[in-house]
Amino acid sequence: MKLRIFSSFLFAIIFLAAFVPANAQTVSGKLSANHVSRGSSIKGSVTLSLPEGLHVNSNKPSSEYLIATAVRISGEGLKVISIDYPEGKNRKFQFSEEELNVYEGEVVIPFTVLVPRGFRGDSVTVRAVLHYQACTDEVCYPPKNEEVKMTVSVK
Repeated sequence: MKLRIFSSFLFAIIFLAAFVPANAQTVSGKLSANHVSRGSSIKGSVTLSLPEGLHVNSNKPSSEYLIATAVRISGEGLKVISIDYPEGKNRKFQFSEEELNVYEGEVVIPFTVLVPRGFRGDSVTVRAVLHYQACTDEVCYPPKNEEVKMTVSVK
């Protein structure tokens, strides 16, 4: 009897999870130009789009135990100049006694990279990996890493 109740409960959780937008968020990236000169920098951005009802912790969460939203930028020969995280919003949720600093909706994270003067090649790929944990007012999903690649020609 207990096994049947547990099985029914587990099925209900799996069934309801199918309707929760755990994968409804999207990650994209773009660069500010189609080409960059050697020895110059180029700006870009990573955008996380969250549907209504989902949020992620900001880059500076309210507690050391929360998973911060963070971007890692890399590319062969590139030097990362800056990653500029937006300010989060303080929100109170049912599961927390204190306000949490979160991102909601569309989150744009600008960055700047430098293509060294001695760069060899006619193009470079900027790789951005966004690390985040999406949550509703009631549950948090497992943390994710989403990768976007952006290519720019080098002159």
